[in-house]
Amino acid sequence: MAGIGSRLRPHTLTVPKPLTVIAGKPIVQRLVEDIASVIDEDIDEIAFIIGPAKKGFPANTAANLLEIAKELGAKGSVYVQEEALGTAHALFCAKESLSGPCVVAYADTLFKANFKLDANADGAIWVKQVADPSAFGVVKLEDGIITDFVEKPKDFVSDLAIIGIYYFKDGDRVRDEIQYLIDNDLRENNEYQLTNVLETLKQDGAQFIPGTVSTWMDCGKKDPTVDTNKQVLEFEHKAGNNLVAKDVVLEDSEIIQPCFIGENVVLKNTKIGPYVSIGANSVVENSTITNSLIQTNVTISNAKLDNAMIGNHAKYNGAFTSVSIGDYTELT
Repeated sequence: MAGIGSRLRPHTLTVPKPLTVIAGKPIVQRLVEDIASVIDEDIDEIAFIIGPAKKGFPANTAANLLEIAKELGAKGSVYVQEEALGTAHALFCAKESLSGPCVVAYADTLFKANFKLDANADGAIWVKQVADPSAFGVVKLEDGIITDFVEKPKDFVSDLAIIGIYYFKDGDRVRDEIQYLIDNDLRENNEYQLTNVLETLKQDGAQFIPGTVSTWMDCGKKDPTVDTNKQVLEFEHKAGNNLVAKDVVLEDSEIIQPCFIGENVVLKNTKIGPYVSIGANSVVENSTITNSLIQTNVTISNAKLDNAMIGNHAKYNGAFTSVSIGDYTELT
């Protein structure tokens, strides 16, 4: 999670993208919870690789991440990638934690899957069938085993896109291969890439199998992030989880589920939902809001919003509909 999240700006100017809150929880927290439920094994450690403060990572980022690990009963570790030199380099920043069986994930995507780890495989790479494989790295299969990794193929070779979640039975072996790349300065587009490590491991005899997902939710840009909020709310609602805080104040207002409404939220003459998340300590008056993601300490009045994303401490009063405004912004 060391990237700056430029595609999601202005929302990532003050909050790292993986700590953006979706339906009441940071993206990265939902991701590690999803991984924990899929592998169905005890987790010893969760290591987070973040970027430096100069790239906009707040001073409290490490503390927030360590708390996420603690809530899952695991040791937390935080490493900093000072320079953006690729995915393999980012992993190598956490080399002290890269040992034994491990899962590696990019913290800007959420997923739903039913998958058990195969103890006989050297690793697994989660994939999703996509309509346009030319925009993704894809895998080729033969008898259920991955035979090739192809980055953004111009001609069709496979429609199984790599979604950025991997399982390795031997993290030490992965670490040693990355060490070899760095020692020999083997870069691709001036970066050390994880796909090169995977290819080397495969050539050395490692067998990787695909892990498939039923749902893949992207949090890279504003519209997909709002849609991800919608899908997460739907999953939570079907699971029977109530995401409306007990102290929400309703004055001539209505909540149409599924929604997440945080603590100390005041709704006056307002209709909320479906598919709306509103963070704690927010006030909404004389408004209608559907399919939107609104963070904490927000004030909204006289609004009709749909497909909107509004950052923390923002104030909004107007007739716009589909908006994307960052933290501490005022449109009045």
